[in-house]
Amino acid sequence: MTVLTEKELSTLKDLLSSEELLVKKFKMLASQAEKPELKSQLESIANKHQGHFNELYSKLS
Repeated sequence: MTVLTEKELSTLKDLLSSEELLVKKFKMLASQAEKPELKSQLESIANKHQGHFNELYSKLS
């Protein structure tokens, strides 16, 4: 396992927070979308950012 510096840990924390916020925002937008095509695209974007979050989080394990 690689030991991360304080700066790297801080950057990962910031990135995780940003990705988490994007997931929440796109899920909220998708829930308000009336057109099915738009709703689907917004959900897809939320899922993409959830994948980013999961990948970053796995670096901490």
